[in-house]
Amino acid sequence: MTRQKIEIKKIDNPTARQVTFSKRRRGLFKKAQELSTLCDAEVALIVFSTTGRLFDYSSSSMKQVIDRHNLHSQNLHKFDQPSLQLQLESSTYAILSKEMADRTRELRQMKGEELQELNMEELMRLEKSLEGGLSRVVQTKGERLLNEIDALRRKEAQLTEENLRLKQHGLIQMYKATHLTPSSAVHLEIILKTGRVLTLR
Repeated sequence: MTRQKIEIKKIDNPTARQVTFSKRRRGLFKKAQELSTLCDAEVALIVFSTTGRLFDYSSSSMKQVIDRHNLHSQNLHKFDQPSLQLQLESSTYAILSKEMADRTRELRQMKGEELQELNMEELMRLEKSLEGGLSRVVQTKGERLLNEIDALRRKEAQLTEENLRLKQHGLIQMYKATHLTPSSAVHLEIILKTGRVLTLR
């Protein structure tokens, strides 16, 4: 004989409802115990009857299971709510991303790109900014050129002085090697002072 499948709805007859509650409660607790034993699960059940009577089952300590449940719920709530540090980092990232996008757009506009979206006032402001920047570029370039010219002039003076010193050194060595006469010493002195080689007569 097959078991008849009953419709799952509230049982109107109070006596039948109480009998069903007792049977199914025992079955529910038995299934909970089997689940805990077979799967090493921590199980706790709390059931209140229609009369307000409490029935409970726990595989370990009811308080321990409830505390664990509450802690788990709190952790889930924390995970759902981003931490203040994470919110600050996200806000900072958004600000920096926007600033980077603005600077990139400004750079493109200074290169003459993406100008269609600018109105007349913005175009004039961009033109003034470019003129000011160009003026500073020209000024800096001029200063660099003058500095380079001054450096070249100082280098030229150093080379000229070094060249004269080498000439004087060479003439002195020539004088020592050829034993010039006293009359020639006057010419040598003029050469050493002026750096010009005179023809001896």
